[in-house]
Amino acid sequence: MSALLPTVFATAGLLGGYTAARATGNRQLGGAVLAAAGAAAFASWKKNAGTGRATVLTATYVLAFGVSHPLAKKMGALPAVYTITAATALASLCFGGKRG
Repeated sequence: MSALLPTVFATAGLLGGYTAARATGNRQLGGAVLAAAGAAAFASWKKNAGTGRATVLTATYVLAFGVSHPLAKKMGALPAVYTITAATALASLCFGGKRG
């Protein structure tokens, strides 16, 4: 289960941050959800995969959030969030596991 935990945190942060901001109209609340889940994901990635990969995966998480905004202009907000969340989850599953 610990191998999936950072992926769950990252997914919850991206989807939850969007949902919190959208439902409340408070972008700062969405950012807080995104940041808290990102910190939890980083800690889990670091434990599982080491500091280097955790840093790269966290950068991927933050970059995905940034990319979602221009992507939303092309395909809509929810499809953009789903797309970047799937890409981030895939990266987490591929590179966030235990070091061999």
